[in-house]
Amino acid sequence: MSLLVRDRAALLVVDVQEAFRPYASFERVAAAAAKLLAANDAAGAAADLPAGVSEVMVIGDEHARAEFIAADLLAQAEHGAEAQALLVTPSAALAQRVALEVPRQARALSRAAILAESVAHMRLIVVDSLETAFEVANEYAPEHLLLEVREPRAWLEHVRAAGAVFLGSWSPETMGDYCSGPNHTLPTYGYAKCYSGLSLEDFQKRITVQELTPAGLRGMSETARILAQLEGLDGHAAAVSIRMAALGREFP
Repeated sequence: MSLLVRDRAALLVVDVQEAFRPYASFERVAAAAAKLLAANDAAGAAADLPAGVSEVMVIGDEHARAEFIAADLLAQAEHGAEAQALLVTPSAALAQRVALEVPRQARALSRAAILAESVAHMRLIVVDSLETAFEVANEYAPEHLLLEVREPRAWLEHVRAAGAVFLGSWSPETMGDYCSGPNHTLPTYGYAKCYSGLSLEDFQKRITVQELTPAGLRGMSETARILAQLEGLDGHAAAVSIRMAALGREFP
């Protein structure tokens, strides 16, 4: 596939087999749609993973610090008007403190126009327990999941769907964006239920190889023939039967 790459100096055209790139705000949705169109073309490049708007979900307990959570929510909300920032907590008191802290911190940030829209659909959700909070998180499957709870590593086993998880009060998502280590091209829009974040494995291609000996073919031939016949694929069964007949003649 020929891919257009725009930089400060020129518009380049390069041939690629797969397209990888992180995006922010609405650009994620447009880029994801373009990559999927290319991937569905016979001559197109494969897509790395689907993406929607940028997301963060914080699970906090009664010990969480409201100023930290508000900062984490705003850090995601400033990506764009469509960004999603959510707190899920069993503590109504924490939700109330965060609700007061968000506008206070937002006044000091430069992206006021964006925050005016994204904060309007920020959600602070109060549930009956931390167990329920994790059920909500697994159903939502956020791009970024922050566990601002006591003993966050003990709760990690409850996470089944998230792009990246940040453990504890001293692990802001900003560090994952820039410098804490793992790749930060992540699934969004609920795709964390079935996709993982970009990793070294995505730049590798695996080819499987099989080789059977005459004894190996004899040992498994009947299984293969039965399954082929059950599927109504006589040709599949014949490819085995012909070889078995040859084995009977050549290795009686």
